[in-house]
Amino acid sequence: MDENIFWELIDQSLKESDGELSVQYEELLSVLSNVSVEEIIEFHKIFNKHYIESYTSDLWAAAYIINGGCSDDGFDYFRGWLISRGKDVFEKALKDPSSIADIIDIEEFEEAEFEEILYLADDAYTMKTNKKDFYDLVKPVKYTKIELAWSEDEGCLKKMFPRLVDMFWER
Repeated sequence: MDENIFWELIDQSLKESDGELSVQYEELLSVLSNVSVEEIIEFHKIFNKHYIESYTSDLWAAAYIINGGCSDDGFDYFRGWLISRGKDVFEKALKDPSSIADIIDIEEFEEAEFEEILYLADDAYTMKTNKKDFYDLVKPVKYTKIELAWSEDEGCLKKMFPRLVDMFWER
């Protein structure tokens, strides 16, 4: 498992699920539970690399706007959702969180959260081995503390991401 295969799996599952999170989860689980334990662990490591990479003040502000609020857990689930949207979307969002607006159909949108994907590698490992010791095999996620460079005030957030505020604030 390497970066390219990781993103191919994400992109393929997104395509096959037509964006439906529960279907995408099942697609990924089906694939991962049929690869080696080492590959499941590598998938987890790559996922966590991007999960940590997306732990930024700007993305948290975007998640706050898009989801109408965003707790610590909510930001975790948002970052899982963002990774699940594929490499191109993820990389654009890291550079410009406003780009997330390009992929959301506001008429059908509920929330940008995907909690289950955070446990995908563990679930695939358990399915493959019938063991519950996955987290004994991998390192825990460690974050650098970030200072939020924004307040929950509409005016502050509109200065940062006017497009997102216009699209989501009154939803």
